[in-house]
Amino acid sequence: QIQRALRSLSIPLERLHIMKGHMIQDMCKGLSRETHTQAKVRMLPTYICSTPNGTEKGNFLVVELCQSQVRTLLVTLYGDGNLSPQMMYKIFDMPEGIRQGEGEALFDFIAQCVTQFLAETTSPDNSNGNSGECLPLGFVFPFTCKQTQLDKAELISWSKGFSCSGVVGNDVVQLLQSAINKQDPGGGEASSRWLSPWKGWKSSAGQHPRVQVVALMNDTVGTMMTCSTEGRPCEVAMVADKGSNCCFMAEAYMVEMAEETSGRMCVNTEWGCFGDDGTLNDIITPFDECVDQESYNPGEKRFEKMVGTLYLGEIVRHALLYLNNEKAVFTESNTSVLKEKGIFTTQHVLDIINNEDGMVEVKRILEFIGLQPSERDCGRVQQICRAVMGRAATLHATGLAAILSYMCQTREMEQLMVNVGVEGELYEGYPRFEEILHSVSRLLSPECSTTFLPSRDGSGRGAAMVTAVALRMQAQRRQVNEVLAPLRLTRADLDQVQALMRQEMERGLGKSTHASASVRMLPTYVCHTPDGTEQGDYLALDLGGTNFRVLLVRLSEEGISMLNEIYVIPPSIMQGSGEALFDHIVDCIINFQMKQNMMMQTLPLGFTFSFPCQQVGLDKALLLTWTKGFSASNCVGRDVVQLLREAAERKQHAGLQVVALVNDTVGTMMACGYDDPKCEIGLIVGTGTNACYMEEMKNVGTVEGDQGRMCINMEWGGFGDNGCLDRIFTDFDKTVDKSTINPGKQRFEKLVSGMYLGEIVRQILLVMKEKQLLFQGRACTKLQTKNIFPTKFLSTIELSNGLALRQIRAILQELELDASFEDSVLMREVCQVVSLRAAQLCAAGLAAVVEKIRENRGLNQLSCTVGVDGTLYKLHPCFSKNLQNTLKELAPNCDISFLLSEDGSGKGAALVAAVACRAASGQ
Repeated sequence: QIQRALRSLSIPLERLHIMKGHMIQDMCKGLSRETHTQAKVRMLPTYICSTPNGTEKGNFLVVELCQSQVRTLLVTLYGDGNLSPQMMYKIFDMPEGIRQGEGEALFDFIAQCVTQFLAETTSPDNSNGNSGECLPLGFVFPFTCKQTQLDKAELISWSKGFSCSGVVGNDVVQLLQSAINKQDPGGGEASSRWLSPWKGWKSSAGQHPRVQVVALMNDTVGTMMTCSTEGRPCEVAMVADKGSNCCFMAEAYMVEMAEETSGRMCVNTEWGCFGDDGTLNDIITPFDECVDQESYNPGEKRFEKMVGTLYLGEIVRHALLYLNNEKAVFTESNTSVLKEKGIFTTQHVLDIINNEDGMVEVKRILEFIGLQPSERDCGRVQQICRAVMGRAATLHATGLAAILSYMCQTREMEQLMVNVGVEGELYEGYPRFEEILHSVSRLLSPECSTTFLPSRDGSGRGAAMVTAVALRMQAQRRQVNEVLAPLRLTRADLDQVQALMRQEMERGLGKSTHASASVRMLPTYVCHTPDGTEQGDYLALDLGGTNFRVLLVRLSEEGISMLNEIYVIPPSIMQGSGEALFDHIVDCIINFQMKQNMMMQTLPLGFTFSFPCQQVGLDKALLLTWTKGFSASNCVGRDVVQLLREAAERKQHAGLQVVALVNDTVGTMMACGYDDPKCEIGLIVGTGTNACYMEEMKNVGTVEGDQGRMCINMEWGGFGDNGCLDRIFTDFDKTVDKSTINPGKQRFEKLVSGMYLGEIVRQILLVMKEKQLLFQGRACTKLQTKNIFPTKFLSTIELSNGLALRQIRAILQELELDASFEDSVLMREVCQVVSLRAAQLCAAGLAAVVEKIRENRGLNQLSCTVGVDGTLYKLHPCFSKNLQNTLKELAPNCDISFLLSEDGSGKGAALVAAVACRAASGQ
């Protein structure tokens, strides 16, 4: 019978693996918005998104509701890594019956305790006090709550013998705040015992400070925060006490019940109810069933009733009753005392298994209870006690293993190293608890390495930490918002940008105002889009950045096929003489034709030249200005096609027939127009940005003729060069602008395009570092280096899931920046703000274009396609979505589709040449 009882309390390793899997499944249920209500492991968000970093300082009040007491603390932090906080506290015994009385009476009593505590205590160092007269309070409330903010939590259910009326379903923070607000300073008496030498504390103004409840947490969260110090964050906490619970820092995007998606959030598992759905039935013993039936909540909190110290003595009692009935123990003793509930406590169990005096102490304890044990009885009782305690420790370890494996999986880590804070009667009283916790969790989660940290000063100190971190984060949030405010555009801002773009478009089209317009609205002499009949072989050139391409494009009934070669343009040529640049281009063309065995052929050539030009014919265009890092001399104001022809003559290459010059934006529109006849707008958002569209000829004042349409190359990168956008130009933008090769020019492009966004982010990070919002103000010399933060990092950083935070830290380490997890979260926010603004500004410009087309054609609703190209639009995870959503808001009467261009600058140039040849032949 003894062996059968011991076997029932021993759980095989394979069954622990199954239990671990069930717990992970239930955790996922609890985190999901769809299945949360079905989960027994509740996974409640706590809205605690950061652990202490050691800089917290000030005075923090804590009130902790305990089993039969109210504990009040005043904690002073000095910003020294939280290594030496000053604490004073007082414990108030609760009056008889208050736990089952009215909720209002309970909270009034707590408020009286706070008031009396403040009346009788003094701060040892007011110089570290919080500014103003408000004293922040953290409330430790160890019951299951639905938390919707750090300072807002509705009680779901009472436990631990509490059943106060009028509290379930109500916000307990508000109940406490209301009770505190009712109190008279110095009023309220409560029976208590002193544990502090300070008396008579007043605020600097001589009055009692106003108490503000800042944060609510349970004791488990308090333990985690207590165990976190500078350089040693604690991300998991377990309480093994009368009840049992665990919390951990989960990836915030996984916590669907909360709206927070960045960083991490502490989740209160409330794992005490695990097994209430029957998943633990096969390991629940008859002794557990008896304990459950005698509890005030049968069928609930099945896991907690197997591991909580409130129940362990009772499990032993029922095991001994069973063995007595089976004549296995106390056969010669009166055992009626074992029928008394509560006679055998967890402390008795601990004393029995922890004694070093052999059976003498066990016998003494059993006799004290009222039994007359034999030596054999003492040995068997000790075996049962060890089995019950060992099982409790093993089940705790299994739950912990589930959490550790889940953390490792969701962070996509091969190995997780984590600190686990632990406290409670079982941890402190059972010497083998930590040993079992470590060995079993290691067996079940070999990929996880844990360090157990004993909680110091209980959850009260942790509550002060939560409160301090909350205030630090609030202060930081205010400063962050101040820094980023100029970059956050309102609907009114975007409406104004759209109106200004429309105004500058009209000026650019007007014959008399064209010269002074910041949006140049250049005619391209492209008057038709492809109709699908184009055929033949064409050469295409593509110059728009550091790479130059030569292409052979074949148009046939089967579609388009292309061959191309990429050539690098060294910076020395980009910024050298114009003659050297165009000689290099012709050399590349000759190299390509030789490789393709085409030196004897003369094919029509379309030249994509992605720089602002004044086009005076399809094959004649005067360069207005260089952009994108080019500054080749003796080119501005000259005909680009003629410069290419002169270079061909110098190289004695007579086989060039340039029939059309277009920029990449027009090429993109033409390439997409080949696939979609509704495509009449081209958009580039990459290294630079630009747009073009088909305008009514009657509106183009810079070209003769009123019939038909012509593609207008807007060159909108210069929008704002006349100062019309100064209001939205921030100090960050001005700093970036000054450092470019063309200060004061291409100002819209410097707000939108990929070439500059990384630099804008870097300037913001520098300011945040100076304000000690990043890297705790530590020196970051690498961050001073221009272009250290390329725009491609924005795409990596802004991935929508939490894994990006690990990638952010990898990026920052690559930049030799020592970043914390909070730094990574803030870094992503900065990138999101900068890229969102870029997308919104781009959408505002595009809204002006589509609205003009709609009004030109007298339509109530315009349906049109935008051909789009550029790495920022294509590769950034959020840019295209943000642009499209903003465009819908700004131009609700326009139904706009977006078609990604496939090699618009190459294929598009060939199509322009093909359409020109078709038009010239009269087809």
